[in-house]
Amino acid sequence: MTSPNGPLRVGLGGPVGAGKTTLTAALARALRDRLSMAVITNDIYTREDAEALMRQQVLPLDRIRGVETGGCPHTAIREDASINLAAIAELNAQFPDLDLILIESGGDNLSATFSPELADVTIYVIDVAAGEEIPRKGGPAITKSDILVINKTDLAPYVGASLEVMERDATRMRAGKPFVFTALRHGQGLDQIIDLLARIGGLPLSEEAA
Repeated sequence: MTSPNGPLRVGLGGPVGAGKTTLTAALARALRDRLSMAVITNDIYTREDAEALMRQQVLPLDRIRGVETGGCPHTAIREDASINLAAIAELNAQFPDLDLILIESGGDNLSATFSPELADVTIYVIDVAAGEEIPRKGGPAITKSDILVINKTDLAPYVGASLEVMERDATRMRAGKPFVFTALRHGQGLDQIIDLLARIGGLPLSEEAA
């Protein structure tokens, strides 16, 4: 199923605690039997996210790479993506049949974006508990990401957030680009994200493999 253009590279960004690693793990579990895939995680001074995925055994250990970005994590996904590009090259050499590489960034703010050289498709994850005003604050991550994930919808009643307001603001700010409400710890919304990845990124997901 490998594309002649190489594996689809999906960048996952979002603030610390929004659910990036939860989404990465959920995608790996859902797709690992249907695609050849790997994961790269970015942390500033540790490899904590990579180690968490390894403990969860979402993929074989040699398909998970943790890179330490040092300093500002935005640089490693945007201005100087060389450390991530090197990890991609290593994975491609080791697994020539790769269909998909998930690249999880370190904690980002709303201005964070992935270099087009690094990611073919970008997903930005925010969470309801951070406040219903997040979508209307805008920023490139909100307005330009290919898929916006609004996670932890199950917490809305407890934090006084209105999903209707968030839906209205996301619709206005994203001007037709898709967004998905999720409660990823409970598996809600994951299928919609996978469907969007198949449509936007051309993932080779046949109906028979579903």
